[in-house]
Formats: sequence, structure tokens, C-alpha cells
Amino acid sequence: MKTNERGGKPPRRGADYQASRMRSSIAKKLNMRLFSRLIAIFLGMDVTILITVAFCLFVYSEQTGLKAARTLMEYGPPVQSAAWDDYAAVTVREYEGERVGVAPPDWLSDKFPQLLAGAARSVVIPDDIWRVSGPENAVEYRLILEQEDARYMISVSLGTFFRFFNPAMAALLAFQLIELLSRLSKDVRMVRKTLDPITELTRAAESLNAVTRQLDPEKMAALAGKIEGIDAARLDTRLAVDDTQEELKDLARAINSMLDRINESYRAQVRFVSDASHELRTPIAVIQGYANLLDRWGKTDEKTLQESINAIKEEAANMKELVEQLLFLARGDNNTIILQPETFSALELLEEVASETRMIDPSHKFVVREGTGDTAFVHADRSLLKQALRIMVDNAVKYTDTGGIISFAAVCDGDVVRLSVTDTGIGISPENIRRVFDRFYRADESRARATGGAGLGLSIARWIATRHKGFVEILSREGIGTRVSIVLPLAEAPEPFSEPAEGQVV
Repeated sequence: MKTNERGGKPPRRGADYQASRMRSSIAKKLNMRLFSRLIAIFLGMDVTILITVAFCLFVYSEQTGLKAARTLMEYGPPVQSAAWDDYAAVTVREYEGERVGVAPPDWLSDKFPQLLAGAARSVVIPDDIWRVSGPENAVEYRLILEQEDARYMISVSLGTFFRFFNPAMAALLAFQLIELLSRLSKDVRMVRKTLDPITELTRAAESLNAVTRQLDPEKMAALAGKIEGIDAARLDTRLAVDDTQEELKDLARAINSMLDRINESYRAQVRFVSDASHELRTPIAVIQGYANLLDRWGKTDEKTLQESINAIKEEAANMKELVEQLLFLARGDNNTIILQPETFSALELLEEVASETRMIDPSHKFVVREGTGDTAFVHADRSLLKQALRIMVDNAVKYTDTGGIISFAAVCDGDVVRLSVTDTGIGISPENIRRVFDRFYRADESRARATGGAGLGLSIARWIATRHKGFVEILSREGIGTRVSIVLPLAEAPEPFSEPAEGQVV
């Protein structure tokens, strides 16, 4: 380790200072944006409240003024009739001054009651509106109304409203101010904590340029390879930087590639969670509906009871299948499924799947085609490959009408083996065939829902094929049928087992 002239460690100002400065700059910008957004939210809330209150007060004042005007026309001024006893917040008096206020324009006057169409309106606000103590210091809505040879002023007092509104608004503003101040300190800590990974990455990058000696090319390649190995399933991987070099182009490209994979994985995860929630919502709603049906009528009606039990069992089975598929895909994404490969005949596996399917589905005809299957051997996990074939058969059954033919074939093609399932069903349109491997995607939504499909089968089949260094190919024409094939590397045939000769030591 290098030391300074006094025998101490050299100051590490470059990396720490650069990281701190960058984090401070980003933190300030984020804090200001969060603070400005919160201020904008509070201002928008306050303005909305004030506009709503103003509109409601305007409607209330107009209605009260109209009622007072009608009473004035019918009974005269307040001194002449007891009909004014109910108008505690309204003052009506003759007015001899100039006409003050704003009257509605001609194009708007027809929207007002005819009695007040030509009245001049004004609002009188006291000098200190926040210290409303009595009617003499209240906000008033005034209408100057001309009737025959007299002019009257109708004043609607709003003091009672503001006596309650002002403290409430002051409390709201105080709460918003306290929230702004508290959030300011909370957001600072949150942003700084969020930026800690960036700070660590900056320190690592700065440390690569702080050392003068060149990094060994093998270590640089290993460093870039380690970053390349970080994906959505291994986000806990960290960099251990011991040495450095001047050129970091490979490292930068690896980081960019990693960020692209992280972004793609994040979007896929969000879409996956959303789709899974949507798929689980339907069976839960059905079960809840039949549970309510049981609670209401099923206690005495045996037919309703049995129908509800059958429906609940069916939906529970669908949910179980969906959850199992989700768990399989989750384990597959996390690379926690361990393969147990063995060498076996692809044709025998197809015959086994066909035989089992015939027993549970007598409505279709299942045929194993003869070909080059006798020499078609694969080295794979037999149970997983069988699961993929069953998925293909289930899809063929769902989209093939009763009496249709579903055929199996194992064909050697060079150094690969094609395990195919062909149906005579409805086929897949060209625009849908590009998306059949997307999770939760269904080419025929109504038919898939009626048969209980969740749109995960081909995603699982493709994952199984990929883990065996193979792939899935689809050939389909609408109205003719579909052929789905799993293509795997051809394996050598296992040596036949022979009984040891008499006296031979095994």
C-alpha cells in the first residue's frame, strides 16, 4: 500500500469527493422535483377547494337573493310585512346611490331568473377577512334591484359560513406547511439512500482510474464477464474491484447490456404479475359467487348444492393448475429446477403420452405415425419432456373439434430430433402465431377460457426445450390444423443391456 511523506495513508479524495458531489447534485434535483410536485399538489387542492366554495356560495347567494326579491315583490320592504322574519342573513333596503356592481351581459342574462336578470351584483369583503367576528364585519353578496320607481339593495351575509370556513382553511394550510417541512427532510434521506448504489458504482469506477498501473487483461475480461453475468435472476451479484486500467469500454458496454436486461426483465415481471392477478381474479369471483349461492339457497336445494360444489371444485382445480404453472415458471426464471437427464427413445415417450391420452379423452383419435422414430434418441429429463408433450397435446385437444385426429411423430433430421404433435383443428392466424409463446396469451380467448386454459402452456414448453438446448417450432394454417414440434439434439442410442455370462464377475 502506498503512503504519504509522513508515513500515513494517502488521502482518497478523488473517488469519495466525486461520488459525494454527484450524489449531492442528483439528490438536490430529485428533492426539488419532489418538493415542487408536492407544492403543486397542495396548490391544486387549495385552488380546487376555493373554486368549489366560491361556486357554492354564488349559487347559495343567488338563490337567497331570488327568494328575497320575490318576497319584496309580493309583500314590499321588510318594515311592511312579517314575511321577512325568516331572512336573518338577508338585509333589504332602499338604495339611492349609484348603481354599483356587474350585471350579466345580454347573452348570459337569459340564464338567470327573469326577476334578477338585470340586477347588478357585487361582493363586499372586509379589510381583514380572517378576523370575522360579527355581521357588521362579514362578507356580503349584494344585488341592486330596480323595481318600478324604486331601487333596492339585497345584501346576503356570508359571515356565518366564513366563521367556520376560515379556521378550517387555516388548519388545512398549517397541515400542508407541516407536511411540506417534514417531507423535505424525509425525501432527503430517502433520495440519499436510493442513490447509495450509484455512489458505490461511482467509487468503483473512480478507483479504476486512480491507480496508475495497468490492469491485467485477464482480470479486465473477468470483470466484464462478471457484469455480463448479472441478470434479473442474479441481481445480488456485486463487483470486487482490486485493480484497474485506463480503457473501460468493455466494462461500459457490459454495464449497458446489463441495464437493458434489467429493464426488460422488470417490464416482463410487471406484466407477468398483472396478468397473473387478472387470471386469479376470475376463478376467485366464480367461487365467491357460488359460495353466496350456497349460503342463500343451497342449504335446502340439493340441485343448487351439487351444482355449486361441482363449480367450486372445478374452479379450485383451475386455480391449482394455474398456481402450479406460475410456480414452475418462477422456479425456471430463478434457475432452481435441476434437470435429471437420461437417454431414451423419443418414439417410446410419444407412444406413452398417446396411450395415456386415449384413456382420458375418447372423443378424439390419437395416432402415432411411423417414421424414423426407431433411431430417434434424446438425452433429456424424461418427466419434463413428457410435461411439454402433454402441454402440446392439451392445446391440440382444446382447439380440435370432437372426432378430430391428433397425430404424433418422432423424426430424425440430421443431428436433431423433432417430436411433433399435429392436429386437424382450427389453426392459428399469422398475426397470433408470433405471440403464442407470450405468457397468458390465448389465440382464441373464448375457447381457451371455456376449456380452462391460462395461456402459460407453450411458455413452459419453450422453457423446457430451451433448457435442453432445443427449441419449439410451430407450423399452422387456419382451418387446416397446427403442428407443434420440440426440436432437440440427437443422442446416441444407449448400449443394449445384456445378462452376464455364467461364471462372469460383474
